[in-house]
This record gives sequence, C-alpha cells and structure tokens, in this order.
Amino acid sequence: MADTEDFKALLSQFEQETTGQTERGPQEGDKVRGRVVSIGRVHVFVDLGAKSEGSMAVEDLTDADGNLTVSVGDSIEAVVTRKDERAGTLLLGSKRGGHIHGGAELEHASQHHLPVEGLITGVTKGGVEVQIAGQRAFCPASQVDLHYVEDLETFVGQRLTFRITRYEGGRRPNLVVSRRALLEEEQKTLAEATRAGLEEGAVLQGTVTSLKDYGAFVDIGGVEGMVHVSELAFERVKHPKDVLHVGQQVEVAVLRIETTDNPKHPEKIALSIRALARDPWQDAAQRFPAGGRVKGTVTRVQPFGAFIELEPGIEGLVHISELGAGRRVNHPREVVNPGDQVEATVLTVDMDKRRIGLSLDTARQSDMAATDASAYTSDKAPKQDIGTFGMLLKETMNKKEKDKT
Repeated sequence: MADTEDFKALLSQFEQETTGQTERGPQEGDKVRGRVVSIGRVHVFVDLGAKSEGSMAVEDLTDADGNLTVSVGDSIEAVVTRKDERAGTLLLGSKRGGHIHGGAELEHASQHHLPVEGLITGVTKGGVEVQIAGQRAFCPASQVDLHYVEDLETFVGQRLTFRITRYEGGRRPNLVVSRRALLEEEQKTLAEATRAGLEEGAVLQGTVTSLKDYGAFVDIGGVEGMVHVSELAFERVKHPKDVLHVGQQVEVAVLRIETTDNPKHPEKIALSIRALARDPWQDAAQRFPAGGRVKGTVTRVQPFGAFIELEPGIEGLVHISELGAGRRVNHPREVVNPGDQVEATVLTVDMDKRRIGLSLDTARQSDMAATDASAYTSDKAPKQDIGTFGMLLKETMNKKEKDKT
C-alpha cells in the first residue's frame, strides 16, 4: 500500500513539473528555432511550435547589401528579446541578439543578459571602445576574445556581439561589455557535443590556437588537444611554427584521452597530424636499394657520424669510418657540416629499425658493383671440379683405347 502511495506521489510531482515546463514557454534570453511563415515590410513572422509565434525585424535578417537572407518555409534560430503581452507574441532577435535602440533597451538587455551587437571603434588603455545603440561602451582586453590578443587593432571596424556586464544609467550611461562571456557559453555547448562523440582513433577537424616549443594546441570543437612536436610530421620538426600557424585549419587523429582532476580541463587529449600522413618508409627499400647512389642534406653531426636527410621523413647515417676522407677523422665536422649537400652510396636498409647506412667513400660504389658482378659470375659459371659432359665422354673413350692396347 505504501509503495502505491509513493508511486502516486512521484507521478503527481512529475505531472506538475511537466505542466510547469509546458506552460513556461520560451523566456527572454532563450534561444529558439522556428519556421518562417510570412514576410512583411517591417517584420518576419516565425512559427515556434507549441502555439508560440514570434516576430523578427527584417533588418536582423538582411546582409551587408540589404538583401533578405531568408524565405518563407526556412528554419531559423533566434533569441527571445522581449514578450509582447498585449499581442501575445515573442519579439525575436538574431542569434547575436536584436538591434538595440536607446537607453531603455540597453537597460532591458542588461537586466535579462541578452546579447547585443556593437561596433568596435578604437583601442583604449586596457581594452577597446564599442559603440552600441549610439552609446560608448568599454570592453576590457581580457574580455575581447577567449585567448590573449596581442594586437587589439585587428578588431577595430568589426561588428561583434557582446553581453552587458555593467550598466549604470543616466544621461550618459556607463557601459562595460564582454564578448568572451558569450564565446565561453558557445564553447561550453560545443564542448558537450564534442565530448559525447570523442574517442581514440577519431579523425577530427580543428583549429590551431597556440604554438609552444613542445607542440601545438588545437581546438577540436570547444575542447583543446595537443599535438606533440614529434607528432607533427614524419620529418624532424625543430619548432611547431615551422610547419603551422595560429588559426590554421588542420585534420588530426585522437591518440589518447586521459581524465584529470581539473574542472576547467577535465581531460588531456593527445592528437596527431603525422598519423594521417603517408609513411615515407613504406617503400624505402625499393626507392633506396643497397648499392644505389643518393643525394641528401646533412642535418646533424655527431661524434660517431653524420645524419643525411634523403627526403622528408627519411634520414640515413654515414658512420665516421665511411666519410671517405682518405685519412683518420677525429670528428665528422672535419669533413661535413649541417646544411652541406652530399652524394652517398647506400650500404644497408633496415626496414624494421628504420635505418639506412650510407657511405661518402666514392670507392664504395665500384666495390659494391664488383662484388655484385663477382657473385653473378660465381653463380652462373660452370663448376670446373665436375667438368663438362664432353670432357667426361672424352676421358671415358681414352680409357677404353688404353685398355685395348
């Protein structure tokens, strides 16, 4: 009996919560999606479903040339900027918010945390100046973007979206705004969707956000991962800036995902660009056969020898004994230096260890050619200890003649 009463209580609570959510409907500041049902001279009317209807200013749906960007039947996203209680409709703005006219609407946007459009008109001490509805606003440098921006002048002339974080009314309102607050909200929503489908081995599109000595950080959809310098390419990369730049679009593979205790960065994501590139060692044995002559560039010099780059991603080693100087060499620098262009003979190719042995000794090529010719001759020439069939037949006939005499 008690279980039945508990169930009825839970059911009643669920119905109350569901009813409350249904009756609530879209509120100011909510993002909504609807279908354009008609287009007037001043307003576009949108069906939001659930017996809700909204209207949106035509100017919010026109491009820079004044051309309307939607048609009847199109699905659009918008933000509820205000309720018209008398008409029973919702006033909508673009995803960046509606156009603001006057101090009253600025105050309303501030109270309801609505996004507003503003034009960045100049750089001031500690931030940028923004014009919103004819009023001057200040956006601190730390609030202009998600990351530190060294040159704020690049934003001047751009029309962007902000949230009013401080509003002090009066004849000349004091406004402080933030673009970062809106970007963080968008990033959070995007990150949730990204994490839901994130797994090792996934191939994703990303944007390079910063470059460090040890690697590159890439935004893969509201979540950042790192490409270690060793995973940038098959060839040796001294610094990520040599192959990438901030803002570059790249394709990456997810190598590892490790959880952390940091709520701001709940996971460490190891990425790779190299994993998606063609492995230059795939057919190295065919392209660099033993005995062949190759050209390359000296990349590093060590006490035991010199490394030669034959092509991006493939290096060979010339041992100090194979420098071909014709004398005793104490250090390879006595013969070659990084950057030198050289021609060498391939001695060995070890595909398992990914090593190629080279020689700068010019006599090596003729020696290896002679060795190959000798091996060919010994394999093809008839063996003298067995003799030919003709010689064997001649010896047999001679012996028979001797026996007769």
